[in-house]
Amino acid sequence: MKAKARSGGGDSRLSVRKSKAEKDPNKPKRPPSAFFVFMEEFRKDYKEKHPNVKQVSVVGKAGGDKWKSLSDAEKAPYVSKAEKLKAEYTKKMDAYNNKQSGGPTASGDSDKSKSEVNDEDEEGDE
Repeated sequence: MKAKARSGGGDSRLSVRKSKAEKDPNKPKRPPSAFFVFMEEFRKDYKEKHPNVKQVSVVGKAGGDKWKSLSDAEKAPYVSKAEKLKAEYTKKMDAYNNKQSGGPTASGDSDKSKSEVNDEDEEGDE
């Protein structure tokens, strides 16, 4: 009986996952952290020095070890670049959120333009 109860619980989880909202493709992507900014550069250098290594896990592990061994001063350029990317992301998200929540204002503007268009149409008919 326990197996049936467990499988019934699993079905309810599946139904919850099916009703998950779809992601908006226009939403800005989150910016990379300082570590990922570092890894972009590290991957290029590592692949030049080790062209035979094809495993992603090996490159990732080497990058992680290198990142841990860096001092704060050596990490500073990556941290500053990540902060700049985050600031840009914040601006994009503000614009995106204003656009999303700006439904009433946008419809107000469009209503105004509709009335202006109707006024022009009425003038042309006269």
